[in-house]
Amino acid sequence: MKRFSHAAMERPPAVNEVDTLCPYCGVGCAVTYVTDQQGRFLYARGRDGSANAGRLCVKGRYGVDYAHHPQRLTKPLIRREGSYPKGPLSHFSKAGSSGPRKPGRLVDYAEVLPHFREASWDDALDLVAKRLLEVRASHGPDSLAGLGSAKGSNEEAYLFQKLVRAVFGTNNVDHCTRLCHASSVYALMECLGSGAVTNVVRDVEHAEVAVLAGCNPTANHPVAASFMKQAAARGTKLLVVNVRRPPIADHAEQYVQIRPGSDVAFYNGVMHVLIKEALYDADFVARRTEGFEALREVVRRYPPQRAAAEAGVTADEIVRFARTLGKAGSAMFFWGMGISQHVYGTDNARCLIALALLTGNVGRPGTGLHPLRGQNNVQGASDAGLIPMYYPGYQPVADPAVRARFEALWGVKLSARPGLTTVEITEAALDGQVRALYCMGENPFMSDPDINKVREALARLEFLVVQDIFLTETAEFADVILPASSFLEKTGTYTNTDRRVQLGRPVRALPGEARQDWELICEIARRMGYPMHYRDVAAVFDELVAATPLYANLSHANLGAYGRWYPCPHPNSEGEKILFRENFPIGRARFVPAESGLIPDRPDQDYPYILNTGRQLEHWHTGVMTRRSRALDEIAPEAFVEVHPADAAELGVADGDLVRVSSRRGSIRIRARLTEVVARGTVFIPMHFREAAANLLTDPSLDPLAKIPQLKACAVRLEPLAQGTAAQSENACHEPTLPPADQLTS
Repeated sequence: MKRFSHAAMERPPAVNEVDTLCPYCGVGCAVTYVTDQQGRFLYARGRDGSANAGRLCVKGRYGVDYAHHPQRLTKPLIRREGSYPKGPLSHFSKAGSSGPRKPGRLVDYAEVLPHFREASWDDALDLVAKRLLEVRASHGPDSLAGLGSAKGSNEEAYLFQKLVRAVFGTNNVDHCTRLCHASSVYALMECLGSGAVTNVVRDVEHAEVAVLAGCNPTANHPVAASFMKQAAARGTKLLVVNVRRPPIADHAEQYVQIRPGSDVAFYNGVMHVLIKEALYDADFVARRTEGFEALREVVRRYPPQRAAAEAGVTADEIVRFARTLGKAGSAMFFWGMGISQHVYGTDNARCLIALALLTGNVGRPGTGLHPLRGQNNVQGASDAGLIPMYYPGYQPVADPAVRARFEALWGVKLSARPGLTTVEITEAALDGQVRALYCMGENPFMSDPDINKVREALARLEFLVVQDIFLTETAEFADVILPASSFLEKTGTYTNTDRRVQLGRPVRALPGEARQDWELICEIARRMGYPMHYRDVAAVFDELVAATPLYANLSHANLGAYGRWYPCPHPNSEGEKILFRENFPIGRARFVPAESGLIPDRPDQDYPYILNTGRQLEHWHTGVMTRRSRALDEIAPEAFVEVHPADAAELGVADGDLVRVSSRRGSIRIRARLTEVVARGTVFIPMHFREAAANLLTDPSLDPLAKIPQLKACAVRLEPLAQGTAAQSENACHEPTLPPADQLTS
């Protein structure tokens, strides 16, 4: 037998080891990345952080090589004069793109780059400042808008919203929280006075019951899911409610598969039983809440029989759920975008909050409300003010006293008018209200609903600057493209779903002429006439802390290797894991009752199925990063539509067949995956794939309060395709009606 020396079995010598964070979901796993002399990723080790206890998922372990992908942007680009009017410059779909491993599935650089010329930084930044100032002078401050990113740091989010407010002169600034948990934040602010989670994920180990509503943590928050599954093995009863069976249902005490759009009816039915059978915490309700009688009156109209009929379940399932929850000494409530991404997302969240209050499950170990944040810094970006109606720390822009404080801090007069949200910015671009857009690290062409409408809106803009690390679909419409820093090349803080503020550290040097995002924001502000100078990124964080009481007593110096929770009572504290032990920010918490409604885009004879969209384990957001990660792309290289086998049989569709999926807004060509995780009459498509873009199909209708779009339910039809069907007629992104070319030049 061949013998190996000890030396031969050793790992190659580590050239560089950096303790930092994972750049993906909101769990915020602590990780050590090891790179070679060229800064190329070698391997990752999980660190013993409070969020992950040394654990990593497949993205955290293998998904960071995107940072040194050869398609990284390294020089500023300016659109050539002859490339107007604007539109997608690379083919939206390629022939055979739904087949395995075809080239050109992302933006085709060979087609796009000839439409741009390389420029110096001075030329590019001067042009950005010049055009933004011209648009503002011609059409007023509200003709400008900014889209920031939850992939960036707290410091970048703070500076970006400051740029839009103090320099542009408008509150038209938003980021992907509008497509994530805007409805959850609205409901939490309304009912409790705080938009953050009340207990950390790992507190599930102390819960007798955990409700998992409209979420798929095994795919979207895998490390968090591992703690939930361990808790279940030790006796915690998981109550899982969803329209599509998530893998964690295998560990559940009870799984309830409800009809799309029936969340309010189901949870009202549960509360009906809790009140009728006196399974609620009457003492907690009396001492710490208000509005109970109004809630009682509404849920009285939802006996189990009615609620079951609306939800597509049995009355016994509702009663069983209520009794399990009501008899528990402690319960936690987790939810995802299956709750929030609806026109009634705020009502859905109000119901879950009411359930927690009704059962007295706030303010103790093993209790609490926890909307699972999707991106790595969606909590922090919101905290930092990257939303149109709030300054940092959720301080209303319409409040004169609040506005006066920020005017004093920033040295300028500020607009009192709440700004436009993400989807409203699209609508405003279509009608000429918004003329120029600064997009930092977002990709609305892929992430926003009804891509045809987004395409037309981007084409109508007079000026678009995109700051990113790759050519995105949105960048194809840009006038100027600024090469930015990836997560692995910057210092900055990030706030995870547990409210833990952690310091990310650079793992590698910036490629080529790419620059730090925070420095670019400051440069544009300066060239627009507003001085924005900081000695370093730590000084930016200090100003953020000064601007919001939420982050009091935090600094780069005291965050250490693992960070701290906010609120942090004093500089030496680890912060508060559990909120509202005695009081809520608004005094008494509020019950806000909700009535059930119908999804706006309902099935009919022409569109008989309901489409659900979401993420899969190996990919993230619009695929800009993960589809350029070799391992992740090899594991999950193409899109699919999940179809129930019985529905497939009626359509004459076999597993792996090509089908056309069409809504009232567009159509895509995609392979069928037969599975019983979806209910009959429903289908599911992941959102990550340009060549089969789910958001060509989705409904842009908005929650009237939180302005979050209806991404989780719209009517579609499925048609089988012959295997040789050409792709040109599929993945249809319809040509918009554009204004005259002279209105589109810069």
